This record gives sequence, structure tokens and C-alpha cells, in this order.
Amino acid sequence: MEKRRLGATDMEVTRLGFGGARIGFEKSTDEEAARLLNGLLDAGVNFIDTAACYEGSEEQIGRLIAGRRSEYYLATKAGHVVNGATGEPYSEPVITESIERSLKRLKTEAVDLVQIHSCSAEVLLRGEAANALVKAREAGKTRYIGFSGDGDAAAEAIAMGVFDTLQTSFNLVDQSAAAEIFPMAIALGVGIIAKRPIANAAFGQVASPSSYADEYWRRSQGMSAPADAPDDPIEFALRFTLSLDEIDTAIVGTSSAEHALANLELAAAGPLDAGIVADLRKQFAALGSEWNQLT
Repeated sequence: MEKRRLGATDMEVTRLGFGGARIGFEKSTDEEAARLLNGLLDAGVNFIDTAACYEGSEEQIGRLIAGRRSEYYLATKAGHVVNGATGEPYSEPVITESIERSLKRLKTEAVDLVQIHSCSAEVLLRGEAANALVKAREAGKTRYIGFSGDGDAAAEAIAMGVFDTLQTSFNLVDQSAAAEIFPMAIALGVGIIAKRPIANAAFGQVASPSSYADEYWRRSQGMSAPADAPDDPIEFALRFTLSLDEIDTAIVGTSSAEHALANLELAAAGPLDAGIVADLRKQFAALGSEWNQLT
């Protein structure tokens, strides 16, 4: 599987990574999650992303694949007040305590990346959240620090000059990051992690597949696949996202081992034809001027 250096870090990550939200929110059994996680590692995927607020996701990752820790880069997120904690969201005590809990749940002494989890630009500008991550790095709790978010907050995070990575939304109906956010990140050596790379599986569907996908499905009604595009809408969406060279890795979340391994086969087909990509970029430019990144 193709690997890319994640920004200016030393992490050589697979272009397709795994997002751990759904195994938590969908309450995967240990048997299901073990099959999925071990199957991905066996196939060579080496980037796993989770978060403190993804219910049981961190616990399952720690319980099921901590013994294979040397085989993957591990990223988590902090900032929300969850798991019975108290305090001000994105404050230093909340973030510090969250990281400590995450390390215990993930059964590791340190993660490779801790990210601030989707706060506003206003909160980010206070500096407390970023300082908490810097201190965690200095204490050896994480090797790198990042920001997960979109729009103005993503731009502000890059401009601060303290983050190693940015995780932000990008897909065929949510392309706004490519115009301004990606060039800023590239200029400062900030690694780019694309979330929602298959547009929540909304493109090409007769109805929205879930309430979470409603806005993407609405947008998709105004766009069309070029005649020579792949017939499979998941392949079409995933390969479009991976066609952008600025993106180091794209994380797809699923609770199904079959879907995860199928996604690997689709990604292996490589970038879409340049003409198809240009067509989709043109469609978005015409339709998406008022479409903000989804948070």
C-alpha cells in the first residue's frame, strides 16, 4: 500500500487510514472489532485515529490490538468533557486529564499524535488548548500534536504555527479546504489528514443513508458523475479524495471488516483520471461557493 510522509513528521502513513468513531458509536462487539482492526493491520494499514469521545473506541483499540502497537501510528483527540469528567471544555485541566485517560484506555505509554477536537477559532485563539498539547508533548505523552476541525478554525490552527497536523473534512461535495486550507498547510509543512473522504456514503444514493449524511446527500443532488467515472459510488468518492496529492492520508470509519477491506481494494486502483477530477472541481466551484465545511 502506498505510504506518504505525514507533513514534516517522521511518520510514513498509509494513504488510507482507519477512523475509530463507528466501532464506538455503533457498539461493535470485541469479536467484530478484533476482526476489523486485525484485518486492517494484516493488510498493511498503519494509521489509526480515534478520540476520547468515541464512546468505547479507545478501550477496544487498547484491549484488542495493544499487543501490535509497533505496527501502527496511533492518533487520538481531546478537548470535550466526556467520560464523567468535569471542567471547561478545551481548558488545560480537561485536556491533560483526557490524555491521561486515553493512554490508559489505549494501553500505551504514548500516542503518536494528539489533536484538539473541533473547537472554534475563538477558543483556539485563547491558546490554552494548544499549550496543553505542547506540554503533553514535552512530557512524552505524545510525539506530535495536531488540530481536528474545519473552516476558520482550521485556518487559524495552521497560522498559529504550533501544530504538526491538520485533520479536516474533504470529499467530492465538501471541497472548500482545497482552495485555501491545503495551500496554507503545505507551506508550513503541516500534514493533512482528510476526514469524511467518502462523503458519508451519500453520493449516488436515492436517499440519504443516515441523518449524519443528510447535508452531503442534499449537496450531491446538484452534482453528477462524469460519464467515464467508476460506477461504484464509494470507489468514485474515495478515489477522488485520494487523487489530491496534498492529502497525506484519508481516514474512513466503519464497523464492518468486509467494508474496510473492500475500501482498501478500491483505494488500490489509484487516483481518478485527471479529467474526471477537473470536472468535479469545476462542478464544486460552480455550486459550492456557499457550502461550508461540515463540522
